Amino acid sequence: MSESDAYVTPKVAHPYWAKHAYEVLVETAGRYDAVITYSELAEEVQARSSMRTRAEMRNWIGGLLADLAKVNHVRGEPPLTSLVVHKQDGRVGSGYDAALRLTGQPPIEDPVERETHAAAARLECYRHWGADVPADAHPTVHTRTREVRERSPRTPATASRATTRAAAEERRGAVCPTCFMEMPLSGVCPNCE
Repeated sequence: MSESDAYVTPKVAHPYWAKHAYEVLVETAGRYDAVITYSELAEEVQARSSMRTRAEMRNWIGGLLADLAKVNHVRGEPPLTSLVVHKQDGRVGSGYDAALRLTGQPPIEDPVERETHAAAARLECYRHWGADVPADAHPTVHTRTREVRERSPRTPATASRATTRAAAEERRGAVCPTCFMEMPLSGVCPNCE
């Protein structure tokens, strides 16, 4: 096998990565107060699937997490995407807004407010997937996030940015909860029918 044959495109690997990402995040949720960085998750899904890509993670990890948010929503589970954080500041990224939109909530522009919401979702994940959660547990905002919040003033969200982002979003089909493939807009999975 030549070196070029050893790598795949994210599109080819996506369904395999999705299954492994779900497993990794469920394992993470099983440990109270655990989180995983975007880069750790990207490396883990590639290692577990034995499918590597040369594409930059930032070009495919968001789509992978958006599809997982759809699976969680269809199954009535808390959003596992709340466990995935940036290594620089320990916060969820703007991609977490995909989980919010699925529940009919608007995106949260303020990063501190988004992180506070994600902290509550993380606590739900820990409880749902059997972590040893203390009875008096409260949502935990990552330590680095707390430091940033104490230093920086709150910035009001702008409606125009949210409107522009929503208008630019592409309409996508739901994700099949069985095979993790994106379904046509008709809602019928061609792989499982």
